[in-house]
Amino acid sequence: MSEHRPTLIELEQRTAFIRRHIGPDPAQIAQMLELTGAASLDDLIDRAVPDAIRATMPPLPMESMNERETIGYLRQMRERNRIFISMIGMGYYGTIMPAVIKRNVLENPGWYTAYTPYQAEVSQGRLEALLNFQQMVMDLTAMEIANASLLDEATAAAEAMAMARRVGKNPGSVFFVDSDCHPQTLAVVRTRAEPLGLTIVTGDPYRDFEASGAFGVLVQYPGSSGSIRSLEPIAEAAHRHQALLCVATDLLALTLLKPPGEMGADIVVGSSQRFGVPMGYGGPHAAFFATRDAYKRSTPGRIIGVSVDSHGRPALRMALQTREQHIRREKATSNICTAEALPAILASFYAVYHGPQGLRTIARRVQRMTAILAEGLRRLGFEVLTETFFDTITVRVPGQARRIAARARESRINLRLVDADHLGISFDETTQRHELTALWRVFATRSEATLDIDALDAEVEPALADGLLRAGDFLSHPVFNIHHSETELLRYVRRLAARDIALDRAMIPLGSCTMKLNATTEMLPVTYHQFASVHPFAPLDQTQGYQQLFEELEEMLCAITGFDAFSLQPNAGSQGEYAGLLVIRAYHRSRGEAQRDVCLIPASAHGTNPASAAMAGFKVVVVACDENGNVSVADLEAKAAEYGDRLAALMITYPSTHGVFEAAIVDICAIVHRHGGQVYMDGANLNALVGICQPAQIGADVSHINLHKTFCIPHGGGGPGMGPIGVRRHLAPFLPDHPVVEGVNPAAAGKATIGTVSAAPWGSASILTISWAYIVMMGAAGLTRATQVAILNANYVAARLAPHYPILYTGKNGLVAHECIIDLRHLKASSGITVDDVAKRLVDYGFHAPTMSFPVPDTLMIEPTESEDRRELDRFCDAMIAIRHEIAEIERGEADRENNVLKHAPHTQALLVAERWDRPYSKQRACFPLTDPQVDKYWPPVGRIDNLHGDRNLVCTCPPLAAYADD
Repeated sequence: MSEHRPTLIELEQRTAFIRRHIGPDPAQIAQMLELTGAASLDDLIDRAVPDAIRATMPPLPMESMNERETIGYLRQMRERNRIFISMIGMGYYGTIMPAVIKRNVLENPGWYTAYTPYQAEVSQGRLEALLNFQQMVMDLTAMEIANASLLDEATAAAEAMAMARRVGKNPGSVFFVDSDCHPQTLAVVRTRAEPLGLTIVTGDPYRDFEASGAFGVLVQYPGSSGSIRSLEPIAEAAHRHQALLCVATDLLALTLLKPPGEMGADIVVGSSQRFGVPMGYGGPHAAFFATRDAYKRSTPGRIIGVSVDSHGRPALRMALQTREQHIRREKATSNICTAEALPAILASFYAVYHGPQGLRTIARRVQRMTAILAEGLRRLGFEVLTETFFDTITVRVPGQARRIAARARESRINLRLVDADHLGISFDETTQRHELTALWRVFATRSEATLDIDALDAEVEPALADGLLRAGDFLSHPVFNIHHSETELLRYVRRLAARDIALDRAMIPLGSCTMKLNATTEMLPVTYHQFASVHPFAPLDQTQGYQQLFEELEEMLCAITGFDAFSLQPNAGSQGEYAGLLVIRAYHRSRGEAQRDVCLIPASAHGTNPASAAMAGFKVVVVACDENGNVSVADLEAKAAEYGDRLAALMITYPSTHGVFEAAIVDICAIVHRHGGQVYMDGANLNALVGICQPAQIGADVSHINLHKTFCIPHGGGGPGMGPIGVRRHLAPFLPDHPVVEGVNPAAAGKATIGTVSAAPWGSASILTISWAYIVMMGAAGLTRATQVAILNANYVAARLAPHYPILYTGKNGLVAHECIIDLRHLKASSGITVDDVAKRLVDYGFHAPTMSFPVPDTLMIEPTESEDRRELDRFCDAMIAIRHEIAEIERGEADRENNVLKHAPHTQALLVAERWDRPYSKQRACFPLTDPQVDKYWPPVGRIDNLHGDRNLVCTCPPLAAYADD
């Protein structure tokens, strides 16, 4: 039978999504090409991209689907996932996301297309939601400070270990881990410890800790088995030996239990997943990290703090930015860059909606149902080993565990198979009373056995001792007590979203961050029940839809990049960097070359690169860049020769962080290989390569891909992200595995892998549907077209701005790649204007600022992406040109160097209506510089924020409601 040839109508349908994703239409493309001097898109690519890296690009074997076909295909895929009642626990629980939060936050582009709140004046809404998250964590843990989320509970525990070593006074190298910790947490901690030269000892901390000499101890509270013990004895023992107590805990349990902070904990971590966030086969979920105030400057991740604006009013910002990797590089406290902002925001709204009483009610119901089951099983003759519990019990069933677990699956219930003699059972918010009856029948050996739930409910005693119960209030701040009706929460959510600039309002021209369209059709599968409700440790025969998704996505990524294998486990770009370097390290050690410990990194590299290299146990050696911003080949050659058989790897970003295609990249890779090293390519800028060339063919051995950049997973106000790594065949056996789910790395074949880098086997699996849908709907032609237009848009912006601002670096034929850097360094001397002043003035024009002072101080890095059409690009360029004219007025002496429209920017609505106006420029010019007052004007909710005040007077808790009285 001959192959069906698509009709013209079918071809039009298939390319319709491409037309919607790519901003400029053919007429606009022609006009923009004329300004760049190129005759066509192909001509532009020929002129911009070095010939050496394009010669080996094979055609991508992918045809596009239209949106309807894609949704139908995904429907078939998701139906291959069978949704059972999950009683597995282990840190993942069924939960109910309130519909008002699902519709108005998770599915609202005003929330999911926002960027990390580095520009605080245009981020006050998401900053307030994240501050609520911090307050929630601090209240429930009783700790003095908390961050605004980490990647997952396991990596948060690894960060706790690293911080305990950093700030503690015990000089030892042993870290003690409670044997009742979740196995995935122990696995990630082990992976993190080994390259740092730390030893992990496991056991019962109440019995074995003191003899270990450990600098820190990690205790699970409640334990993975469900057992709850007071933390006070182990806290006393730890502090007696100058060690730090780290506690992994459960926020819902802490609504009833005595919090770790009241029992001497130094660091408290955990997951906020069960606060309304779906399991999603592993993520994304926001971890939390809370600690003592004394350790605030060593805390990993982002901390939201309260400062004041130029009018003396409260304003929020990210605090203590000197901890960021871009500043401290290999001396950074962590390589964490992406957080889990959107899941943290969801969890915070869940707490706001339910309030303290609602959360207590949910927790008491979960605990009560667990107690009823425990008593029922005892009456059936089973031994319930867990005496004090919240939601989880361990049952001893000698030799029967597999049989009972199989019977449970027949009733569509998944239990935790601990070993041949023990089963774990966990209840959650979604557990219903009839499921108790079904579970009773699974365990009952007599068919006539029945469970009288009401009778047991009246008889069972609470399973929590008085000494373990929480005393006193929590979540007493008004924000958690006034938004309990849907009307109130709906208005609160809208009020916060209106304070921010996200992609639903204007382009976000951030260099190195790729803020492109996150199409609605791509986002739909995230909330599908068959994708959202799967436990990450569910039996593989129940997750065949997900396995198909992984297989197809890996095949597509291999075709795009030229790599032979992928691991989807790293759940952030920083985790991908770390995992990729560990793979290189393991490869060298497998060949008997453990002495290879030097990682060469160009001076222009992303700050996470040196931080990741240091975490992976490498010595960082910086390679110089030349006057054009390219890697100095001579310096690279000299350092590769100098370190000889110690050379492990080169980390390089391509196109470079300076926004150019380096012509010497093939030679650079060859130099490293000639000296026995491996090439790690940072995939941050892969969106300038897709369909044009392949990293593996250029010479890369391993690369991570920021799916939240190139492949359309939205930034969500600072996360989630995904950072899968692709490798050449010789590195595939070392890719991550998992202690709970077998077959995560099929290439391992008995070889020692790097271990586990994320809590879930396939990372934040549910958002992989977004990238899969994007690639499928774009197809080979669309992906290539997107790359071409991204490069066109960047060169169009550069061409329009070049007469007004110097373009710092260009490549072949004076062209840039997908982003350009404009140089503002000379403006400070000529006018007193700084890069900050320009960024804040852009707010008055309705724009989020480009990337500031990275990778070069006092510059702006602009990346327009392929999703912005010419009208929006011109609107942005017009704003930048108008600002340059405003600066010129200062340079000519027509405006005062200190009292001018840039120094006072941004201008709030309160200023517009103020009776007193004593500035030497008009209100019209301040607030409506290029816009008609009738258009959708963005009003910054605060004036310019005083960062220094915020760091000197660090406040990371919700201000009293009176502080917002003027809003």
